[in-house]
Amino acid sequence: MHSVVKGKWGWALLLAVPVVLVMACRGPDVDDTPAPVTVRVAPVLAGEDQAPLRFAGVVRSRQRAELTFQVSGTLQERPAELGQAVQPGDLLARLQNPQLVPARDSARARVRETDAQLRQADQEYQRALTLRERGVLSEQDLEQLQARRDALEAARGTARAALAEAEQLLREGELRAPFVGTVEAVLAEPGEFVAACQPVLRVSSPQGLEVEVRIPESLRTSLSPGDEVPVWRVMERNSESLTGVVTEIGRGSRRGELYPLVVSLAESPLLAPGVSVEIGVRRARTEALAVPVLAVFRSAEGPAVLRVRDQVAERVPVLVQQLAGEQVLVYADGLEAGDEVVYAGLTRVLSGDRVEVLP
Repeated sequence: MHSVVKGKWGWALLLAVPVVLVMACRGPDVDDTPAPVTVRVAPVLAGEDQAPLRFAGVVRSRQRAELTFQVSGTLQERPAELGQAVQPGDLLARLQNPQLVPARDSARARVRETDAQLRQADQEYQRALTLRERGVLSEQDLEQLQARRDALEAARGTARAALAEAEQLLREGELRAPFVGTVEAVLAEPGEFVAACQPVLRVSSPQGLEVEVRIPESLRTSLSPGDEVPVWRVMERNSESLTGVVTEIGRGSRRGELYPLVVSLAESPLLAPGVSVEIGVRRARTEALAVPVLAVFRSAEGPAVLRVRDQVAERVPVLVQQLAGEQVLVYADGLEAGDEVVYAGLTRVLSGDRVEVLP
């Protein structure tokens, strides 16, 4: 009997030894608190403080012109070359039209003919006045001579107008520089047939640059001529922005179309015609808050964000107003501008979890 009891206590001691050993190994300072979840956060912005939307465009000269002939014909010569500097009145191209010179010569001949007829009719009328005073010529004959002279005067006026038109058409066969500038594009070569109003050359002035972009109606109403807007080169998006000034805003557009916005650019060695840039346009002032699109998630209770305070994530319900580029405008009770919300690591964290914010 004694041996049995002794055996039972022996098994009890053997089972208790591992427990004691485990407790001894763990020690008194072991913390059962879960490790914090690593996340990235972004600040909540006021609606008017959110980043501007960017619209792409190409820099162009403020003063530019596409030169065309008003008559058709064969391009006879083109002294202007691509990139050539020109002065007002410089000959850039000449057109050959076999009808223009004969038409001018015919109009000149008609003017000379009517001049001669009018001189003769005037002399006859002057002689008729003398004969009428002597009573030799009747009043009716005098009136007929006067009517003939008046008709020839009208015909001379018509002939001179036709001559002016023929000479103008002949001058239209020449393209001359309208202002100081540079030949930006050559669109026709000598020997080619050129139709009336077909672009032949494009000339631009180096003085003054601008860019035209298209914006929606919601942004058009927040801009006025004279407003300053930021400008970035497309190849240098992270560099310091330049400054542009709004000069024109489209006021009419078909339904669903974007509105043209023209921005004048200050002279800069970084800008030249043909350079791709982006124009920043801020949204109209709003009472909503702006958060990153990635910070909003859908839960059983509806859209929400996780706000981080004192290293603890807290779920905050939000009401989504509209998308605004990479951000979304929301309304939320208890959420303020300057709060931080989680935008990376949402799948690993729940409301109430401790978090570690990564830089």
